[in-house]
Amino acid sequence: MDTRTLCLGVLSLGEMSGYDIKKCLEASFRHFFQASYGSIYPALAELARKGYVRVRTIVQEGRPDKKVYSITPAGLEALRAELAAAEPRHRVRSEFLVLMFFAHHLPPERLAEVIDEMIARWERILFEDLAAFEKAEGGPGAGELEPGMRFALGFGRTVLSAALAYVRRQRPGLLREIAERPSGEDTAAEGAIAGAGD
Repeated sequence: MDTRTLCLGVLSLGEMSGYDIKKCLEASFRHFFQASYGSIYPALAELARKGYVRVRTIVQEGRPDKKVYSITPAGLEALRAELAAAEPRHRVRSEFLVLMFFAHHLPPERLAEVIDEMIARWERILFEDLAAFEKAEGGPGAGELEPGMRFALGFGRTVLSAALAYVRRQRPGLLREIAERPSGEDTAAEGAIAGAGD
C-alpha cells in the first residue's frame, strides 16, 4: 500500500496538517508501516492535484503559515476503491532476524547484547501500547475505535507477545550453541545454501 492511500485513510479520521498526519502514522502504524515527511508531503500534493483532498492555509502569528488537509468525497471514494482492490500482503522487514540468521558469525557476548536489546525494545513497545489496547478492549473511550482498528491493535500485540516469548525461551540454548561452536567452523548448512545459488 502506498503513502497516498495511507494519507487518505488518516484524513478520513479528520482534518490534519502534514505534521499531524506524521504523528498519527507514528502513533498508529509505526510498527508495521514507515512513512517520512519526504513521502507524505509529495503524496498530499498529488492528492490535492487530483481533488482528493482540500487544502486550507492557517495564518499563524510569528510562525510559518500552516496547511491543513481534509479528504473530499472524491478522495473518500478513491480510498474505498484502493482498499477494496489492495492485496492483503503481510511483509516483515527485520534486521534482527538477519542478525539471527548469521548469528554464528557474532561473538557470543555481542549476540547476547543483540538479543537483550531486542527483548527490551519489544517490552517497551508492549508497555506503551498496553493502555491503548485495554482502552480498545472495553475501557473508557473504547467506542472511539472502529472494530478494524481494535483488530489491528490486538493482532500487533499478539504477534509481538509471541515473538517476545519465543526469543526469551530460545535465548539460553542459542547462546550456549554459539559459545560451544568452534570459531571459524563452516557448516553443512552454509555449504548447502551457498550451493543452491549455483
